[in-house]
Amino acid sequence: MPIICLRDVAKCHHRGQVSTIALDGVTLTVAGGEYLGVFGPSGSGKSTLLNVMAGLEVPDRGAVEVLGVDLCARTADERARLRRRRIGVVYQSFNLLPSLTLAENVVLPLLLDGWSRERAETRAISALREVGLHARLDHRPCQISGGEAQRAAIARALVIEPRLILADEPTGNLDSAQGDAMLRMLRELGSDRGGAVVVATHDPQAVKWCDRIIELRDGRVVVPQADDPCRRQTWATG
Repeated sequence: MPIICLRDVAKCHHRGQVSTIALDGVTLTVAGGEYLGVFGPSGSGKSTLLNVMAGLEVPDRGAVEVLGVDLCARTADERARLRRRRIGVVYQSFNLLPSLTLAENVVLPLLLDGWSRERAETRAISALREVGLHARLDHRPCQISGGEAQRAAIARALVIEPRLILADEPTGNLDSAQGDAMLRMLRELGSDRGGAVVVATHDPQAVKWCDRIIELRDGRVVVPQADDPCRRQTWATG
């Protein structure tokens, strides 16, 4: 069973009297164990695509199935429950709560889902150890580097042991070495374990970690030109 299946998905954003097409007829399938790169310039629809996959936004048209669940037929609470238990989301801005330690940030999703504190803390420490932050458990976000903050954000996404990881511009605030390490970590901790990873990025160095790439422009999936250096990858919509 595919991890993600999108069929003819369209989404329009409205601000006052202005409407912007974010996604326009996107059809896409992502299998278990696959590392998919979604490339495109700012405003191409990458973030909206990830939000639709996460159930944070509902499309205006089309079908979205994640782990066999029809997201369009579920309530907001049901979609939130699926995110808490099966989908890990990594944000470019980290979204770590500044008043909490790294351990407290990572344990929070489990406590919100009803885990006992002892069990949740054990799992959170294990997730932070996996990303090399076992010595930073009691540090707050302001006390660590950008690379460490991104690793903490990955630990928070991984703490639920998700079947799907969605990462929105995960290398945007990192230098090239840190970015490369981050993409490798997503590969090792996500798709190499049988889950699916979808990375939205404009970073060309992400290409080497991807099994497959799609490019978005103006909300549509496009095929690159023949002279595109990334053409050696499998460009397809599923």
